[in-house]
Amino acid sequence: MTTRTTRGREARVRLPRDERRALLLEAALASFSDKGYHATAMDDIADRAGVSKPVLYQHFDSKLELYVALAARVCDDIVETIESALDSTADNGARIGACLHGFFAFVDRPGSGYPLVFSSDMGTDPAVAPLLESAQTRCGEAIGRVLQDETELSWGECVLLGSTLVGMAQSAARHWVESGSTIPLEHAVELVSTLSWRGMGAVPQSSEPAAPRAGADTDRTAG
Repeated sequence: MTTRTTRGREARVRLPRDERRALLLEAALASFSDKGYHATAMDDIADRAGVSKPVLYQHFDSKLELYVALAARVCDDIVETIESALDSTADNGARIGACLHGFFAFVDRPGSGYPLVFSSDMGTDPAVAPLLESAQTRCGEAIGRVLQDETELSWGECVLLGSTLVGMAQSAARHWVESGSTIPLEHAVELVSTLSWRGMGAVPQSSEPAAPRAGADTDRTAG
């Protein structure tokens, strides 16, 4: 007679590879978050995922490969958050607010993986550091493209300012979360947005109106 445990294992084996991989990544995220990267063993991840260690090794050759895959996913999520915020409106003041709100919410969201990736000593690992640097660059360039559309600045100047805004958002959001700040999220975002917008407001705007960006709310005017 087939036991319930056997049937459960057979059901898990039949999961599509991508779905299985996603479940293993979630188990790794939970394990790393609970115990830290260095104290977590592959056995811990396999147990949490409800699979045998050989099954885990069918998808990931090592604990480092698991961590790198998680880091890549977190970095992609951050970039997507910033790009979606930029495309959510044509009002530049609102764009800054949307970027900051998205970043603060991401850093604060349980299970986002942000602390595990960006507040870990693994950030200096040769397999991880390029991912973090790329995420910073991609976010800075996303903001830079908006600035290039709407200012007379060079591309290098636009990326510099975009990267500065990203760094400000990251530092502010991390401080807000890690210090256990009692400032409500909306107010924290408003404070940092005001500081950012007053600085960006001094940047000379282009004399030519920018074409609406795909996905933007064209009913609002550029600020």
